[in-house]
Amino acid sequence: MKAIGIILAGGNSDRLGDLCKERAIAAVPVGGSYRAIDFALSNMTNSGINKVAVITQFNLRSLQDHLSASKWWDFGSKKGGLFILSPFRSQNDDNWYRGTADSIYQNISYLKKSNEPYVVITSGDAIYKMDFNDIINYHEEKGADITIAYKNLAGTSKDPKRYGIVEVDADGRITDFEEKPENPKNTTASMGIYVIRRDVLIDMLEKKIPEGKYNLVKDIIKPGRNILKVYGYEYKPYWVTLNSTKAYYDANMKFLKADIRDLLLKEPYIYTKPKDDPPVKYNETAKVKNSLISGGTIVNGTVDSSVVFRKVYVSEGAVVKDSIILESTHIGKNCVIENAILDKEVVISDGKSVIGTKDEPAVVAKGTVI
Repeated sequence: MKAIGIILAGGNSDRLGDLCKERAIAAVPVGGSYRAIDFALSNMTNSGINKVAVITQFNLRSLQDHLSASKWWDFGSKKGGLFILSPFRSQNDDNWYRGTADSIYQNISYLKKSNEPYVVITSGDAIYKMDFNDIINYHEEKGADITIAYKNLAGTSKDPKRYGIVEVDADGRITDFEEKPENPKNTTASMGIYVIRRDVLIDMLEKKIPEGKYNLVKDIIKPGRNILKVYGYEYKPYWVTLNSTKAYYDANMKFLKADIRDLLLKEPYIYTKPKDDPPVKYNETAKVKNSLISGGTIVNGTVDSSVVFRKVYVSEGAVVKDSIILESTHIGKNCVIENAILDKEVVISDGKSVIGTKDEPAVVAKGTVI
């Protein structure tokens, strides 16, 4: 393969509130059976990129547990391998990553020990299916040093203020880059996916980091457009990034639509670490409509238009509607759960209600008892 991969999964963000108090965004469960990072990992392996580094920092345990065996994504060590890279801490150096560029720089040996000409960098918090060969081929056709994947948000509900906004000329060259501008000039959003020549990336990191420039976009890619060939690659298929609780809720609800389910069920597949759970058990009083329900779950009540993860118990008389119920949650008798996100191991006692709205879903933190 022409490229190695880097997945930036180390951000400590409050964008998802209670959902990320004990896990990295890349580790949040999505679609009933997956973690957010599964999409980036699967895109890499499906594109033939078999050497991938996942750069982590905060709330590592859940993510490291998920990535404990690389075989699920076919990253065999003889072909390349999956590398989990955390901050280098020694007796004389106790630095956390100071930014996205610094996180790569602290692991620059990964770049220097590789032979592939290109590096594909992406985040671990987006849901999409992309063949990275397409953007690499475009990168080569343009003779680019850096290529940024972008998506036009026009006609969608996504707020451009939450994204980096790029300006692209008629030839596809990027002429300007604004990071989360207050007044966006257009709706052309960076997807946080970059193809960079490996030698260029090493050179820029070794120049910028000693100057105290630690951010990949602000300090390297944005100023780089003035001295390097920086091009944009337009991506039109489905893509969503988990940059808010509302975005997380909407992304899971989209899995109830047939075209989005095809994202998972048709080749090339999205892979994940499997769980050895028994099938779902629907008892006589169960009523289920338009929902995804994972293994090990027992349903006695009503589940309507919801995503229910593994080992959930829905008691008799309970109604779960337009909600996301994460692993090992117990919902008592005659409860009402609507427009809500219940994290793992939540207990809702008999007769209680958790009700939010589609614009502001109610979130119940992991392990909460109501």
